[in-house]
Amino acid sequence: MKDARVLGALVLLSSTSLAHAEFTANAAFVSDYDFRGITQTDEEPAVQVGIDWVHASGWYVGTWASNVDFGTEDPSHEVDLYTGYSGETAGGLGWDVGVLYYVYPGDSDGGFPELYGSLSYGWFTGALAYTNAYLGDYVDESAWYVAGDVSIPMGELSLALHAGYSDGDGIEQAFGDAYADYSIGLTYSANHFDVGIKWITTDADGYDDRMVLSASTSFPWK
Repeated sequence: MKDARVLGALVLLSSTSLAHAEFTANAAFVSDYDFRGITQTDEEPAVQVGIDWVHASGWYVGTWASNVDFGTEDPSHEVDLYTGYSGETAGGLGWDVGVLYYVYPGDSDGGFPELYGSLSYGWFTGALAYTNAYLGDYVDESAWYVAGDVSIPMGELSLALHAGYSDGDGIEQAFGDAYADYSIGLTYSANHFDVGIKWITTDADGYDDRMVLSASTSFPWK
């Protein structure tokens, strides 16, 4: 009887937890997979999909995937696994902290973990990310990234401004030196879809300025 009561309590707790949680999904097509100013697809298109489980407490778990092309046969895909907590104070200050693991199926040497955190207020967001093993066994040194973003709504349009800075022993080993990246973009939102255009530049050696087009949607549609 005691075991039955314990089992019943666990089932009730699980049901209550699920009742206060939500699954969401997203899908996007981009003309180039840009990551911190650096192309991940040799400036070719990418299809990207993700799914998230979000609890009312602010805890979330998710995964995201994209094709990649680093100029070698492997890897051909990236899968990100992450979990964290997010929330907002009564005064409107948003926060988000978590851990993410980059996985490259077919190339186990390249996977690596990353800790991240961000604060947001109104149009402004500041973010910081750190890893102790950048690009896994290929570099295996520490790296960090700091960024600031401004998102300005303009009706069905929104203007996005971004500036980021990558540094650390891992960055210096992979790119020769620390580097900055900048972008400015416009997004049009209507009928459950977002269509965007973004100009990206970086002072990392060997990478040209470029324009990236995107189309995305999130589910469930409401």
